[in-house]
Amino acid sequence: AGAVPEEERCTVERADASLTSSLFLQRFAFSRPVILRGVTDNSAFRALCTREKLLAAFGTHSVRLSTANTYSYRKVDVPFQEYVEQQLKPQDPAQLGSDTLYFFGDNNFTEWGSLFQQYVPPPFRIPGTSPAYSFGIAGSGSGVPFHWHGPGFSEVIFGRKRWFLYPPDKTPHFHPNETTLAWLHHTYPALPLAERPLECTLRPGEVLYFPDRWWHATLNLDTSVFISTFLG
Repeated sequence: AGAVPEEERCTVERADASLTSSLFLQRFAFSRPVILRGVTDNSAFRALCTREKLLAAFGTHSVRLSTANTYSYRKVDVPFQEYVEQQLKPQDPAQLGSDTLYFFGDNNFTEWGSLFQQYVPPPFRIPGTSPAYSFGIAGSGSGVPFHWHGPGFSEVIFGRKRWFLYPPDKTPHFHPNETTLAWLHHTYPALPLAERPLECTLRPGEVLYFPDRWWHATLNLDTSVFISTFLG
C-alpha cells in the first residue's frame, strides 16, 4: 500500500443517490463516465469478501487467471487458495503483461453463485442490455492495460483502484504487452495535459460507470477486491 500514488486531481464526474434513472440515461449512459456513491448498500456482500470468508467458502475451487495484456490472453487454472496464498502479491514493475497472471473474471457462476446472489448491482439499466458479473482480486500495482468493450459498472469492495479513461475517438498511446504500472511510469509522465486521460481513484463502496467502447485501464493501488457488472 502507498507504493503507487493516487492522481493529483480526479477528473471524472461524481453523482450520488439523487441521480435518477432518466438522468443517468440522459447525462451519462451514452456519453461519459461517472462515479456513483451511495446508490447501493453492499455491506453484506463486503462481509463475505474478507480473505478468511472467501478461503473458507471457495478455497478448494478452481479459478481461471488471465494474463494482463491487451489483445491475447493466456489462461491458467489454479485452486483459489493457491492464488490467494502464493500469487496475490505486488506487481513486479519489470514484468511484461503476458507474464503477469491476474484474477479478474472468468468466474464459474455455479460455484460462485452463492456469493453473487448477495451483490446489489447499481440500479441503472440501458435498454436492450442484460447484466453479467465479473469478480476479481488482485495485488497492489496490478491492473489491466488499455482496452475497450461494452458498457459497464465496476465497484471496489476492498482497497483502492485507479482508473484511466479515453473516449472511443481518442486511442491512447500504449504498448499492448506493457502493464498499467509500467505505462504509468514510462508513458504517462510525458503526456501533455491535453492528452491525459480522465482519471480517478475509487474507494470501497464507489462505483464507476463507463460507456460503450470507452478505452480504460486500471491500477490497483492496494490489494483489492472488486466486482464489475457488464451490460452486454
